[in-house]
Amino acid sequence: MRMDDPTPAQNFHSATAGKRLRIHGSVARDLGIAIVSGRYAPGDSLRGEIEASERLNISRTAYREALRILSAKGLVESRPKTGTKVSARVKWHMLDPDVLQWIFEFQPNDCLLESLFELRRVVEPEAAALAATRRTDDQVVRMGRALDAMQEHTLATEAGRQADQDFHAVLLEASGNPFLITLTSSVGAAVHWTTMYKLREAPVLRDPTPDHRRVFDAVEAENVEAARAAMTDLVNMAFLDTRGAMLGTPTP
Repeated sequence: MRMDDPTPAQNFHSATAGKRLRIHGSVARDLGIAIVSGRYAPGDSLRGEIEASERLNISRTAYREALRILSAKGLVESRPKTGTKVSARVKWHMLDPDVLQWIFEFQPNDCLLESLFELRRVVEPEAAALAATRRTDDQVVRMGRALDAMQEHTLATEAGRQADQDFHAVLLEASGNPFLITLTSSVGAAVHWTTMYKLREAPVLRDPTPDHRRVFDAVEAENVEAARAAMTDLVNMAFLDTRGAMLGTPTP
């Protein structure tokens, strides 16, 4: 055995830590879905540590770690004597990628869906407008590659969905605004999980590649107004696609 190879004891501890991580991550996910779906309402008390760990057949440490995850995302708050309660929705970190995933694990209500796309309409058209004046040649090349990959693989594949996220990520990067760039993971999560929701609910998806192509052409041409308008249209059509999947009425 090489000196830098892990020992059997190290392997055991690594495997144990990995299993514990999977356990508390799974518990956090299940509780998170129950909270964002409304099964647990704001102000509801969660089970105590001892009772919950016994019911779930997990260690108290794993349950505490799950609650820490939820607390970091603003979903719960723990206080002495009163225990752990579901936080008011205004405290939830709605743009956290995990929270967005949990929201789309079930059918989000119309108000929540409209609010998400309302945010995208505020952020992404202006990011596209900025990108039209600030983008570099390298960013144009990377957006073009992402667009070609979307066309080749389609959103029905993981490669196509990753290309979609890459396109939006480079666009935000091209805005040159460090505050907008920090929204990359949130916008990427919104794009990804609304697509996954549509794939789950609708047998056939409208191809959004032409919408992305119009954004790309405008940014490449440094046409600010066209970039803003094209991105507005893209987000509006994405909203109609998602709502259509929810209602069972595909976008014409």
